[in-house]
Amino acid sequence: KKNSYDPTNPKMNPLNLQADLGYFHVNRCCACPEMKSACDACFLQNGSKEGKCAELLQKHVECMRGLGFNI
Repeated sequence: KKNSYDPTNPKMNPLNLQADLGYFHVNRCCACPEMKSACDACFLQNGSKEGKCAELLQKHVECMRGLGFNI
């Protein structure tokens, strides 16, 4: 299922200050916030236990790569 959140859309992501300049740029801190929150919560709950958060982390990496980040 494709997430409907679009971090390049300034109406959905008010932290995307570059959108008004005619090009879209998302800072790492503002990209994929739902996935980042899920990963953060998993790591807070489970610590760095091997594999506990691997699936969420992989989805976050895929989201970031989908926005052009080289991760």
